[in-house]
Amino acid sequence: MTMLRDPSVKYSAFPQVPLAHRDWPTRVTTAAPIWLSTDMRDGNQALIDPMDAEKKARFFDLLCRIGLKEIEVGFPSAGATEFDFISGLVQQGRIPEDVTPQVLTQSRADLIRTSFDSLAGAKTAIVHVYNAVSPAWRRIVFGMEMPEIKAIAIEGAKQLRDNAARLPGTDWRFQYSPETFSTAELDFSIECCAAVMDILQPTTDKPIILNLPATVEASTANIYADQIEYFCKNLPGRDKAIISLHTHNDRGTGVAAAELGLLAGADRVEGCLFGNGERTGNTCLVTIALNMYTQGVDPGLDFSNIDEVIATVEYCNQLPVHPRHPYGGELVYTAFSGSHQDAIKKGFAARERQNDERWEVPYLPIDPADLGRSYEAVIRVNSQSGKGGVAWVLEQDKGLKLPKKMQASFSHVVQALADETSRELTADDIWGAFETAYLKVEAKRFQLVDWSEHHASPTGGGGPRSGGGAPAADRIFAGILRIDGQQRSVSGRGNGLMSSVIAALAESGGPVMDIVDYSEHAIGQGSTAQAAAYVECRTPDGKSVFGCGLDTDVATASVRAILSAANGA
Repeated sequence: MTMLRDPSVKYSAFPQVPLAHRDWPTRVTTAAPIWLSTDMRDGNQALIDPMDAEKKARFFDLLCRIGLKEIEVGFPSAGATEFDFISGLVQQGRIPEDVTPQVLTQSRADLIRTSFDSLAGAKTAIVHVYNAVSPAWRRIVFGMEMPEIKAIAIEGAKQLRDNAARLPGTDWRFQYSPETFSTAELDFSIECCAAVMDILQPTTDKPIILNLPATVEASTANIYADQIEYFCKNLPGRDKAIISLHTHNDRGTGVAAAELGLLAGADRVEGCLFGNGERTGNTCLVTIALNMYTQGVDPGLDFSNIDEVIATVEYCNQLPVHPRHPYGGELVYTAFSGSHQDAIKKGFAARERQNDERWEVPYLPIDPADLGRSYEAVIRVNSQSGKGGVAWVLEQDKGLKLPKKMQASFSHVVQALADETSRELTADDIWGAFETAYLKVEAKRFQLVDWSEHHASPTGGGGPRSGGGAPAADRIFAGILRIDGQQRSVSGRGNGLMSSVIAALAESGGPVMDIVDYSEHAIGQGSTAQAAAYVECRTPDGKSVFGCGLDTDVATASVRAILSAANGA
């Protein structure tokens, strides 16, 4: 073959829809559509290894728990396995009263009859007949002209009518798809659908479902919306039809096409959980439903335990849900970037001060807790992370609330560790680094053994630490420290506990420091509560050093924080 210099000459732009006035661009979504899951038929046909009966039963139960009221349970004319499973659902009474099963069949008399037989005895059921109508299929696949294609649709409608009369024990509903609608002439699709309606005689109380599939996504989503609006405005007896959408994702915009199609007048959406399906897949019901949820519209589907949904789908399909898949992927509520982490951390802090339920956390369009996810996984740390992420992990995992400057200082320690290991750091990694930097005293110069505090008397004496009496302006710290491995008694005088500890260190060969900042808070409640103390000190050369101390006694925590800073200096 000769390579084309410009391969794009093989393709042409998709034609515009002759729609004089568009209503859909100004509409907003205010209610959920009718949902239909095609996971057990369209999704199943797209699997390398189709689901067996056990997996199909598990998937069916999941769809019912989520809240799907219409489920395409299979293609019964495909073989005995499909037929037996579908008829088994009916015969075993496994279909909930408020759930309507649907089956798909080509427009052929024998296949339609088999499809009805598979659902015989059901309280209500939908039989979905389709035939392809677009030019490429007419010319290349079937070698037929428009009248012959329309005749197939009409014959399929007659078979639906006659088989429903043959099995009157079920409340039969009908669905027709002009397959390849997205690439067919709009007026011909309308002509075929109108012919089917003439045979089946739907009413406003019992409408027909007309499914308009983007069998192959061939245009931008706005053009598909134009197609839907044109169809709705020009279909005779529009009030007697439910307009259904079945978008594929060949251009990567299956979700957008379905959303705009609903604005254009459609009533129903067909798709698969997490977008499974042939080629690039069907539209993703999870994404569309949760997109609505973020806009304050109840989708009527329950994804409050999305991890359970993912586990079942991955087991049944033997396909992974991508870690970046909207809403469901394991990384979609995770921030590695330092600036993102800081914004999220501040968002959660602001939320704690709110007096209402309004959700407004930067970078998180939805509350992970609404889907059963925990906040601990929102911020994770690697070499790209900043102080906000590190501080968040420590706060969520250990209850520590580091002062801002200390966050920045410790983030350099974590950054060095991440660069050294070349991997994501776990909460245990970060805690280990924090302990080594500030808390572990083994192999450190200054280690606390025991201590007491005295208020200096006017004559130079003092008494043990007490709650009042002497002025607080002159205090004496008396401690037993292990300095450079040797136990020593030290003392120092200052205008408070911490300054007297610093004085004792300076008189014992330790660093000279001034206190710049101090803060403390409780971790936990009751008898198991601990105090966390943080201190920032400055050395004569202007260097800032930070310390942290933990203890059940807040004063002891403060002493440990000063020693921690001294070890850092």
